Amino acid sequence: MATSSKRPDHVIDFIHDTSIDDIPASTLAFGQRCLLDLLGVAAAGRTTELSTVIHDHAVKHFGSTELSTPLLFDGRNASPAGAALAAGMTIDSIDAHDGHKLVKGHVGCHQLPALLAFTCAEGLTSPTDFLASLVVGYEIATRAGIALHATAPDYHTSGAWGALSCAALGARILGMDHATTFEAMGIGEYHGPRSQMMRVIDHPTMLKDGSGWGAMAGVSAAYLAADGFTGAPAVSVNDPKVATIWGDLGSRWRIEEQYFKPFPVCRWAQPAVEATLALCLEHSISAAQVASIHVATFTEAARLVMAIPQTTEHAQYSLPFPVAAAVVRGTVGAVEVTTALNDPTIRALAQRVEISEDDRHNDAFPANRFARVTLRLIDGTEFVSTDTEPRGDPENHLSDLEIRDKFAGLAHPVLGADRSKNVEVGVDSLIDADSLESLFQLIFEAV
Repeated sequence: MATSSKRPDHVIDFIHDTSIDDIPASTLAFGQRCLLDLLGVAAAGRTTELSTVIHDHAVKHFGSTELSTPLLFDGRNASPAGAALAAGMTIDSIDAHDGHKLVKGHVGCHQLPALLAFTCAEGLTSPTDFLASLVVGYEIATRAGIALHATAPDYHTSGAWGALSCAALGARILGMDHATTFEAMGIGEYHGPRSQMMRVIDHPTMLKDGSGWGAMAGVSAAYLAADGFTGAPAVSVNDPKVATIWGDLGSRWRIEEQYFKPFPVCRWAQPAVEATLALCLEHSISAAQVASIHVATFTEAARLVMAIPQTTEHAQYSLPFPVAAAVVRGTVGAVEVTTALNDPTIRALAQRVEISEDDRHNDAFPANRFARVTLRLIDGTEFVSTDTEPRGDPENHLSDLEIRDKFAGLAHPVLGADRSKNVEVGVDSLIDADSLESLFQLIFEAV
């Protein structure tokens, strides 16, 4: 593969020169929407064993006396790389965070942790610079993900391309020159975790989407470059084949193409959950009436076969379990994929979910993710859904009220209603605030 060694100055200019005044008001508002959603997911994530383990690990193994950085919803400190690792994996621990169809993964779960780590480590206080940097991070990360999928033969986790974009954020915040930024992105891409996504689909564990490791690698890459460490040119920026992906920086705001998840499970399972909920609501179907469920969907979703989860990771990477939970409980929330794993009614119905592939659904993926659900009742009646896509896609975004309700549902049980509301107000008032101090106090204090 031929990779140009010429520095992509238009990309680096965008990283360093884009200010709050260059970003449309609607795009900034979307950045605030992403921030609120991610903080709600992170709050819920702090209840998981994964988050407990990784936070303790960051304190024990990533301590720092020079650049001490607070851990998200924890109260303790670690190095910037350790804080980014813990926050990224905490957000990833509840599979409810934003994503982008064409990157086949998630953007915010590594961008926000890296941004928080750099901002705190470097003592930055400007809310508008923080918000502008978040938007810039989304723009670089989304394009890096699309480009890496176009140039790499394997299906890698989000941390692979997230490391490059986190390094770019570091270059922006540290005020690097063009040459050092070029090295930082090269280090980040090279050290980013090229972990195989389908391995954790087939064997769900705490590894998840590699986002925490990508954030950690990206933060380290920026500081390494600042100290004189060099890296090879980043393929996903420098390969001539992907030049068009980077040509619309500053004119097309890809942050607004992110999807939001109504449910804390793999995006591939969500079309089936949506279709199931719609059928049950339309026909007033109860779990006691259902004999079996058939789901026709695309190949990747058909790999989510675990019906009886033993861990929350199993439940989040399952199709049968959340579909059954949707019938039994009428919703799929954090409770359904954490404390309801042993619900006997859900478990019994999950074992009666059949999955098959549909060629049309395969052809549509990844731009579209479809499922068609058939509910077979005990009396022999069958109800069949339309080919259903998940809510929250950019063509069908969740409303502001739905985003706020989702945040409340995730954050209130962990933070309490008052603290959650104050976080929401802090995010809403970010552009007009004098400093980040009050919001940061709310999100770094222990739960």
